[in-house]
Amino acid sequence: MIKALIFDFDGTIIDTETPWYLAYKEVYQRYGVDLPLEVWGACIGTSFDVFNPFEYLKKESGQSIDPNHIRAETKVIFQQLMKEQGTRPGVVPYLAKAKELGLSVGLASSSNRKWIESYLSSLELTHYFDTVVTSDEVEKVKPDPELYLRAMASLQVKGEETIAFEDSKNGLNAAKDAGAYCVIVPNQVTSYMNFENYDLRISSMDEVELSSILARFS
Repeated sequence: MIKALIFDFDGTIIDTETPWYLAYKEVYQRYGVDLPLEVWGACIGTSFDVFNPFEYLKKESGQSIDPNHIRAETKVIFQQLMKEQGTRPGVVPYLAKAKELGLSVGLASSSNRKWIESYLSSLELTHYFDTVVTSDEVEKVKPDPELYLRAMASLQVKGEETIAFEDSKNGLNAAKDAGAYCVIVPNQVTSYMNFENYDLRISSMDEVELSSILARFS
């Protein structure tokens, strides 16, 4: 019996990932360097420990790179792109339905708490979540399962009682290694990924009603 839903944040609840990719890609082009999506994809759902965009730019351009300058440039572009972003289709109806059904709802994110809470507040989503676990509270982020294991422990549920919603391979691997079912909901920059071992893949949450997904895993 499913007792809990745990959501990834970046790219799943709101698509911050496509704007970040486009921002870095634009800045790279100023240095005469392309940023293939397949290269950038290594850090989606995890951290820059996996792919360092500054070292990559330095190597590919052959120029001296100031990471702080790059961050500032990309942040300006990112903020402009995010002005048009809201929650992904179907997210709010899923959250509302979950609470109506008495399910526990959690969030497990490789991002930091300050980042997550600022968006949850501005999007008026905070009240939907019974627990929020972020990178501040774990030694390893996704694809390590620790974020999910902590979220499930907080919600007092087991893996087989949990459905995770993810958009990236790193997130998928984390959820599955924690023993949860995983529904993949790719966004613009993760749809190319070769997902394996997922339990269900949908293009958006407004494609399938939550009740149908719950019935599938009952």
